[in-house]
Amino acid sequence: MRPYYTLPLGLVAAIALPTLAIAKPVTVTAQFADYGGYGAYAAVYVTDAQGKVVQTLHVAGKKAKYYRHLSGWARGASGSVDGLTGASIGSGGTLTVTADIADAMLDAGYQVRIDTSVEDGNDYAADAAAPLAAASAGKPVAGHGYVQSLTVSY
Repeated sequence: MRPYYTLPLGLVAAIALPTLAIAKPVTVTAQFADYGGYGAYAAVYVTDAQGKVVQTLHVAGKKAKYYRHLSGWARGASGSVDGLTGASIGSGGTLTVTADIADAMLDAGYQVRIDTSVEDGNDYAADAAAPLAAASAGKPVAGHGYVQSLTVSY
């Protein structure tokens, strides 16, 4: 006699398996320029083709009261950044973040962006932006503020 739960479990598995997102580890490396002054706050995030924030990868700088200066990210970010934060980045420093990005975002118009801000300095929304595209993977993109270069590898 077959157990009564065989059909429902099989049905649940058949429905659930196709919805699991396949993800790829992506490494984002931001090389900061020698700018002097305090450590930089930075938000590393993914936007869709319309520029909407869809995933926060990392926020550098531990005082949340300064996150509003990371304006491109702050406007679109929602929810908590717990577990994503780290120390601010010093002049000439390097920030490396590895995160899982859904395969559906690759070669589909998504970008990795980084906003930066330094106390008593300037704020740069989208200081640097690099497409999540195989053709540009591993190729540095120049920043226009505190970020000297941004590289996305996978």
